[in-house]
Amino acid sequence: MPLHPSSLEEASRRATAYLESLDTREVAPDARLLAALGGDLPAGPTDPRAVIALLDEAGSPATVANAGGRYFGFVNGGALPASLAATWLASAWNQNAALRVMSPVAATLEELALEWARDLLGLPAGCGGALTTGATMANLSGLAAARHQLLSRAGWDADADGLFGAPPLQVVVGDEVHISLLKALGLLGLGRRRVVRVPTDAQGRLRADSLPQFDARTIVCLQAGNVNTGAFDPAREVCRQAHDAGAWVHVDGAFGLWAAASPRYRHLASDFAEADSWATDGHKWPNTGYDCGLAFVRDAGAMRAAMSITAAYLAIGEQREPLHYSPEMSRRARGAELWAGLRSLGRNGVADLIDRTCGYARRFAAGLRAAGHQVLNDVVINQVLVSFGSPGKTRAVIQRIQQEGVCWCGGTEWQGHTAMRISVSSWATTESDVDASLAAILRAAG
Repeated sequence: MPLHPSSLEEASRRATAYLESLDTREVAPDARLLAALGGDLPAGPTDPRAVIALLDEAGSPATVANAGGRYFGFVNGGALPASLAATWLASAWNQNAALRVMSPVAATLEELALEWARDLLGLPAGCGGALTTGATMANLSGLAAARHQLLSRAGWDADADGLFGAPPLQVVVGDEVHISLLKALGLLGLGRRRVVRVPTDAQGRLRADSLPQFDARTIVCLQAGNVNTGAFDPAREVCRQAHDAGAWVHVDGAFGLWAAASPRYRHLASDFAEADSWATDGHKWPNTGYDCGLAFVRDAGAMRAAMSITAAYLAIGEQREPLHYSPEMSRRARGAELWAGLRSLGRNGVADLIDRTCGYARRFAAGLRAAGHQVLNDVVINQVLVSFGSPGKTRAVIQRIQQEGVCWCGGTEWQGHTAMRISVSSWATTESDVDASLAAILRAAG
């Protein structure tokens, strides 16, 4: 089928119109037209412009408007203009980012973006790094390096021989560990139920005074940014105890780790630089769009040993080859969005994005408290938990907010409380968005 440049122009026109509508449309989706996308697959070709038109007319109303400024659910960030535009260009390139010989630009952008991110996060120079689809695969990458290294020290080659008969590893997590990390442990054969759970405090932080005995076959998992409260585990004390015993410390920092990029909030995340591996997202902070997870490992050799492959037909050069650090081989040039987003913001812009969104979270909390509602957490970064009284009333308020469509907030169950969670994560959010959303929340609560 010949390329129709007009179909790209049509997509650009419709995408621009979609973005321009975000301030006036409801945040909640309208899925009533989705049936138009179905039916039998046509026998013959369809004009690409008609395909794009159908996709927009039936699909765009069914999107959740998280690209706008009034979406506060699931810590889903927006997409910076430069990152969005880079996605379009990278899709046109259609590059395979597995090897440098397949795409020098993809390999270069990935390498540059990872180094910029490592520097912003305050992690040690010389780390191994990889771009993944999200924090789940970033957690898997860091934990795979940990599994390889600890078992290798014990004389076991997990890559060659699997885990049957391997020396057992102890995995220690906080009681409020995120489900994505547990999923990664399950995929690695380390087990979701075999973990040792450590009690947490009133903000969801792992309690350092309740840690089990560590040894050289222990992986300790910390959180930089609890998904409900935004709280940070006590990294300094845990890292000290772990490293004294020869244990490995892994950090799930899906969004909170980016606090290190802000001079105002850096103190919350700085101690996590003492760990051995880290996982975070680019699609939360700093809003580089989906799919963008980042994995870093202090010992780059351990990361490469856990991920590398060999085959006669693969032309491996002396420079960094992306497939040796990632769970994937063939994948798109996702480094373009991260590079473009960070380049467009600069160091000060990343800090400002974090500072603004955290400030908006405090504005939400102050307005809710002033109206007599209970804010359940210490608002340390961008997360606010609020209760409107009974569980039933809180759920009803959440439902009203989502139905009205001015903003979108989700619910959660946390430490025996039914709560509404407000996650302020988008570059597009303004003070007027916060005020309009706060007014809508208070109306729903009334």
